[in-house]
Amino acid sequence: MVKIISRQYIGTENVYDIGVEKDHNFVIKNGFVASNCFNKSHSTAYGYVTYQTAYLKANYPLEYMAALLTANSGDTDKVKKYLDNCEKMGITILPPDINHSGLDFTPVDGKILFGFSAVRNVGENAIACILEARMENGTLKEFQSLGDFCDRVDLKAFNKRTLESLICCGAFDKINPNRQQLMHDLELVYEWAQSRAKDRASGQKNLFDLLGGSGISNNNQTSKNNFESAPKAPPVHDFPPQEKLKMEKELLGFYLSDHPLKSIKQSSSVLAPINLSQLGEQKTDTVICVIVMLNHVKKVVTKKGEQMAILNIEDLSTALEAVVFPKTYERISDYLNIDTQLIIWGKVERRDEQTQLIVEDAEKVDQVTMVLVELTPQQATAIEEQNRLNNILQSQAKDKDNRKVPVIGIVQAGNYREVVKFGRQFWVQDSAIAVQALQNAHFRANIKHLTQ
Repeated sequence: MVKIISRQYIGTENVYDIGVEKDHNFVIKNGFVASNCFNKSHSTAYGYVTYQTAYLKANYPLEYMAALLTANSGDTDKVKKYLDNCEKMGITILPPDINHSGLDFTPVDGKILFGFSAVRNVGENAIACILEARMENGTLKEFQSLGDFCDRVDLKAFNKRTLESLICCGAFDKINPNRQQLMHDLELVYEWAQSRAKDRASGQKNLFDLLGGSGISNNNQTSKNNFESAPKAPPVHDFPPQEKLKMEKELLGFYLSDHPLKSIKQSSSVLAPINLSQLGEQKTDTVICVIVMLNHVKKVVTKKGEQMAILNIEDLSTALEAVVFPKTYERISDYLNIDTQLIIWGKVERRDEQTQLIVEDAEKVDQVTMVLVELTPQQATAIEEQNRLNNILQSQAKDKDNRKVPVIGIVQAGNYREVVKFGRQFWVQDSAIAVQALQNAHFRANIKHLTQ
């Protein structure tokens, strides 16, 4: 295996195709030869496929992205990447729907409907049973309830885990958006449906079947009475939004209906203007601030017996790994819990041509406060006022390692409004004390929580 140890520009050289009789290779200075060129047919094939792909993406973006998602439905990282591309292209992704989703991702009315094949714990046999059960004589017959679904599908292809996955990923939301109620109902409905299936297999009829419709032979009426006889659990409240998102993440590999960080996207952009996908564009040793979800923590013990960690973090743009060395780990380890929203300060580092984030400090997002200082244009431009403000902030900084409260300046003049983020050297240690000091000096200041 050859490792490239240096690169140097040598000017323009002639390039030869392997398809010609002589000069088969591409010759560079000093007699060196680069012999791994493409022949004409290979290059032509690549060019043709590239043109086809570009044409489809430009003219049929919906169908193209649906096909791309389907082809990579088994690779969570690629699916997430393509879903992000869909968002940038203005294509809405609809969550799984028990009455309309198919095996694959499907274009529907200008949107893409999530396919069952990308839902964890739902196998091909179960998907085939769903598609077969909801079609009657070539016509779609939608499921009316969880009881109706369990009564009509072949439960030999389903176990409780499969049904729980369909409920928790949102596939039954159009029927009943209360996922926790459906989970409670499932405990009763599953046994009820199994009992009915056994009765049908043995040629017996359920009492409700015999009485269904009071002798009315209408099949729809009988079916309606059948599933309405399914048992129900006592009413319960739905799962909290954050819990529902967590379940989606476990079953789909990513957040689909929403993202925990979306609600603070606007306010967090002041503190963290750079997202994780832009990390590679930053210079080495650049100190950045990012707001992320913590997906995974891998604890590592060094040769000296010290603990450190490798984190898997994600924001609205992408996911990547971050390194926490022992001294930092000792300070922030209490915050390193899965599914925690964190604000991370770190340094960009490159190793083996790979960009990584070295964590220097972290704090829970719900604990982050900011000091807002409202300034008039006169205060913002007067040197005396600037010095007075700087002196107050620096007196509040104290211990360098404990300056965790950002200071934001708001310059307001009529309809004109500009936000100024102060550098870390002006951040303060205690937001309440800093605000009081600023107010005593006749600056308009207040505390703002990041999550507000």
